[in-house]
This record gives sequence, C-alpha cells and structure tokens, in this order.
Amino acid sequence: MSSTQVKRKKVRGVHEVSPIDVYRLLPGTNCGECGEANCMAYAARLVNGEYTLENCPPLNEENNKKLRISLGELTAPPVREISFGDARSSIKIGGKHVLFRHEFTYHNPVPIAIDVEDSLSGEEIVKRVNSIENFLYNYIGREMRLDAIAIRDTTGEPERFANAVRIAREHSDKPLILCTYNPKVMEKAISLIPDSRPLLYAATTENWKEMAEIALNFSSPLVVSSPGDMGKLLSLATTLEASGVPDLVLDPGTFLEEDIAITISNFTALRTSVFRDGSQNIGYPLLGTPITAWAGEDLSPEVSAWREAWAAPVLMSRYTDLLIMHSLEGWALLPALLWRFNLYTDPRKPVAVDAGIRPVGSPGKGSPVFITTNYALTFFTVESDVKSAEIDCYLLVVDTGGLSVESAVAGRYLNPSSIAEAINGFCLSDLVDHRKIIIPGLAARISGDTEEVTGWEVLVGPKDSSGIPLFLRNRWNNS
Repeated sequence: MSSTQVKRKKVRGVHEVSPIDVYRLLPGTNCGECGEANCMAYAARLVNGEYTLENCPPLNEENNKKLRISLGELTAPPVREISFGDARSSIKIGGKHVLFRHEFTYHNPVPIAIDVEDSLSGEEIVKRVNSIENFLYNYIGREMRLDAIAIRDTTGEPERFANAVRIAREHSDKPLILCTYNPKVMEKAISLIPDSRPLLYAATTENWKEMAEIALNFSSPLVVSSPGDMGKLLSLATTLEASGVPDLVLDPGTFLEEDIAITISNFTALRTSVFRDGSQNIGYPLLGTPITAWAGEDLSPEVSAWREAWAAPVLMSRYTDLLIMHSLEGWALLPALLWRFNLYTDPRKPVAVDAGIRPVGSPGKGSPVFITTNYALTFFTVESDVKSAEIDCYLLVVDTGGLSVESAVAGRYLNPSSIAEAINGFCLSDLVDHRKIIIPGLAARISGDTEEVTGWEVLVGPKDSSGIPLFLRNRWNNS
C-alpha cells in the first residue's frame, strides 16, 4: 500500500468504513454481550455511530488488546476527540467524523463555558459560579444548561487567580478552563486542583515551553493560541505535539463586526483542510471566543451581549467545538443553546416522545381527549398550551415516527388505523365514559374515515393548539 493510500485511510471518517472492515477486527465470539445477535450486527451499529468500542466487552480483555487498538485507529474521527474534567464532571469536544451534518451526524455538542474574572471578590465569584451552575432552560422536554467555567486571569497575581480557581471548584462540579498566559500563574492554580484535568488556555510563541511542561505534568489538554496567524498556529501545534503534548485545542482567534469574515474564513479553512485535504496535523478541536465582543471599545452591556449572542451560533455553524462566553442573560445565551440543540440532533432520528396517554391537570371520566403526534415540538407545544389554559384533559400521543401532524398525515403515519391502534392499545375507553376524540385541524381530512374505523365520534379541533380554549367553549361544552 502506498503512503498516499495510508494517509487517505487515516483521515476518512467512520461513516466511510465498511461494517466488513470492522467485523474482520472483532473477536468474533458472537456472544451477544453488546446486545446484538452477532458481531456483524454490532459492526453495523458501530459504523453507524450508535455503538462505541466500550459496548463490546470482549474487546476489553487483555488478549484482545491489539484488536482494540486496530479498531480504534480504524474508526478514529479525523477531528480528534479530547476531554477535560474529572470523575465529577467531564466534557468531550471534537470527535467529528464529517464536515457537514447531513453526511452523517455530529457528535459531542459544543460546550458553552462562562467566564469568571479573578478580580472579583470572593462573594462575587460565588454568586457568578452559582448562576452558571443553576442556569436552566427547558426546551421541548430537554434541559439546557451551561457546561463549564472559564477562570480568567485579569490581575496577573498568582494568589488571586488560584483563589478564584479554588472557590469555583468548591462551589461547582463543572469542568474548568484556566485562562492565563503567565506560566507561573497557571502552575500556582493548577497545583490546587492537580487531579481535576482542566483545559489550559493558552500556549503562545512566547510561553509554549513552560505551558507544555505544565500540561504534561498535570496530564491536561492545552489550547494553542495565535489569533489571526494560521501559519504560526499550525507551527505551534506541530511543535507541541512533537514535544509530547497529546491533547491540543486550536484557537485561531475570534474577530467580530467588520472582521467576522476573517474569523469564518479561518475556522472554515482549518476544518476543511482536515476533511478535504487530509491534513492530519491540524485535526484538533477548535475554540471560539465570542467573549471578545466585550473587549475593545467601550460599549453598553446590551450591545456587547448582542454581539456575543449572534457570534456564538455563527461560530458553532462554522466548526467551533468549544465556546467561551461572558453574558449570563437568558436572551443572549438562548440563540446558542437552541441552535446547538438543533445542530446536534441526529438528522436520521426526529426528536420524538414516547407514544401513550398523557394526563394534563386532573382529568376525569368526562374530560376531553386530544389526539397528537409524538414529534417532540408538536407534543410539548400542545401540552404547554393546555396547561397554560388550565384545561384538565388527556393527550393521546400516536406514534408517527417523530413526524409533525401535517407531515404525518401526508405520509400516512397519522391515519385512522394508527389512531384506532392507539385508542385500543392504551385502553382509552377505561379512562373516559364518552366516545369522543378531538383530532388536530391539520388532520381534518381523515376525520370521517377515523370515525368509521374507530367507532368514536371525531371532533376536528383548531389547526393551532393556542385555539384549544376557544374550541372547547364553543364545541366541547356544547356538545
């Protein structure tokens, strides 16, 4: 095999690996310990990104060590997966197998870290750390939280920085990012948390030797920073890798406003070089710093937060693997959190809830029954609207493969038979003493056939669930 062939094999994503390639390197026990009937089924699931090597217990046996190493090399993503944090809480970044989400799927959602300055008083640090720790937003049944804390050296005083790190560690389990260019400040702080494996920011052309030594001594991943100079950034990364630092993160610099095009170009060039050109030496996770919106000219907090709010999703779309932000305002964080949720949803698997009967409020025998699909956004929207209106009712969730009402009707996933199956399968007649169901307005065309198949009277509800209260007053209460 030529060197060119070897290179191409090393940089291909797991989605390009055949299940046969994987099967040939498996122990071949067909033991079923992975949950599959045989090793070929496991190989297919592994290639599809549904399983990891840890799902195959025989691979962890000493006599299969070589097989595991070979499989690890075969299935390794072109963008390396790097973790930081400890047993209390850890984060994985990178690990990308494809350039575009539609090609396969993205793994390891971009963590969002919020900064804490060491210039704050002890009480202020505790307050900010607690705000980071307690931040929570519920979106279609998913809890969205912040992921890490970035302690920033703004005083240049080792004791102040170390104290900020200590306080943050005492009041939060979230992984830490230690941000200072001063090796003495860095070493003083990390010595307080030697087993926490924080991410170290950052190695530059001036301090890389000292930072590399600290990273090696404490087995911590290291950020390589050279804002705006890609040649210097790649040279530094190559030098640090040759020095024995295995886990690196690249910071190409985040420039906003009129220079946002430069930022996007640099991030895109770094990532596309890995997948299109096979550049193995730059297959590292990328760090984006929307927090730079707060630097420079003296702007109002609202303007700085706005700049940060739009910059974060842009960076996420252009291949950043980790973000450091400043604002704790919900409106500034939600664009990134919601975009991350959608970007890292597996395109092969719609976001769905389990089918079944969900009571809302305190429904009784005479309560209305609403038919809905198991598409998460549809279900939680309907549930939210009836809860807000304080309506006691049942939601009969039909399995439509995670499709919305309109799509499910068009694709015949929501049809008279599937509704009848849900009514009978979940024993709806045991819960109510009437024989009426309310279908969505977007499913009106199947109302007649549904009555014939189910034997239940079908009422056509509003097209939008916000109209349910008015519908009940006009139709249910008078029916």
